Amino acid sequence: MVRKTQRLLLLVISCSITGVILGGTAGWAESSLCLENSKVTSDCLIQDPIQKTIQGMSTGLLAGAGAACGAAWQLRRED
Repeated sequence: MVRKTQRLLLLVISCSITGVILGGTAGWAESSLCLENSKVTSDCLIQDPIQKTIQGMSTGLLAGAGAACGAAWQLRRED
């Protein structure tokens, strides 16, 4: 039982870390593309790129943890 718990925890942690990395990268890229656009909007100038990156990282964290929990639930249903 302890081994299954450790595997589940490892799955959630690895998916969460992957989500944080991908979400942060996507947030940073979105803010960079916004500034490189031919017509820069006021929303683009007001937004802080660091804040946008942190927002993307937090969204990625939740998405990664949710995906890991969903995958674990699906595996438990199959067993």
